[in-house]
Amino acid sequence: MPPPAPPTEVLPAVRVAVLLSCTLSALGCGLLVATHALWPDLRSRARRLLLFLSLADLLSAASYFYGALRDFAGPSWDCVLQGALSSFANTSSFFWTMAIALYLYLSIVHAARGPRADHLFWVFHVVSWGIPLTITVAAVTLNKIGYDASDVSVGWCWVDLEAEDRLLWLLLTGKLWELLAYVTLPVLYLLVRRHINRAHEALSEYRPICEARPPQPCASAAAAVADKKLVLVPLVFIGLRVWSTVRFVLTLCASPLVRAPALVLLHGVGNTFQGGANCILFVLATRAVRKRLFALCRLCRCCPQPSAPSPAGPPKPPTTSQTRDSGLPR
Repeated sequence: MPPPAPPTEVLPAVRVAVLLSCTLSALGCGLLVATHALWPDLRSRARRLLLFLSLADLLSAASYFYGALRDFAGPSWDCVLQGALSSFANTSSFFWTMAIALYLYLSIVHAARGPRADHLFWVFHVVSWGIPLTITVAAVTLNKIGYDASDVSVGWCWVDLEAEDRLLWLLLTGKLWELLAYVTLPVLYLLVRRHINRAHEALSEYRPICEARPPQPCASAAAAVADKKLVLVPLVFIGLRVWSTVRFVLTLCASPLVRAPALVLLHGVGNTFQGGANCILFVLATRAVRKRLFALCRLCRCCPQPSAPSPAGPPKPPTTSQTRDSGLPR
């Protein structure tokens, strides 16, 4: 690997955009957690996995926010702390994202239910929290986390680019699992989509025999929305994360393009907006959750505020003439 390039300047406008993206991502993660807490009937197994993904993305957004706000100019103790937290949270987010795709594949295609699904959840926890924690502890212990001159980040710290084996630790603390997700997510979601399409085709062949009425349009619309979401999930993930991979490759090649302001901006927003994207896909674009949120907002807006008591004491009951004039029952 060639020696690292000179430090990348993070423009003030880019820093503001990254901070805004971190804030929106944190708010999106908070909304996902709130919907899980407010409505127990929505706590399916898939949404439980989404809850853990949101917690990882929330920690990632918080650590990136501190790093972008601090804009490290050299190694320091908080640089190491922030780099360790973001490495752990980011890697955990990759594992939980792949865990959701794997769970949907196993539950829909192979009908994994009951105890099998419960055992699978324990495996997801061990892998998605345990592997990132082990890698992060090892990286901190061996002094591999540190200042990276914003060549593979946008103001925050990650892997010390002065380390001789920096390529190994860049891969272990994020890039290897990110590249694995690029391949795993499209394959699993395409397999799920193909299985659903085959099931719809088989059902359409037997529906004239089994049903006396045509299929309901709402069911077809729901299937179309689910079909679009299965395509959007891997596309959104890759669309957000690919820019950090591009800068990673450019850093390995010691290319000056790694410091291009537009690429730095895309990298910063893409890495920090994952929680916001998940909120859009699984809350705002999910009709059942969206209707409940709108109903809750209307309820909060229409709820009357308690009036302050009169300083002259409790109100007096109306007289008979006042009651008759106002039209109220006596």
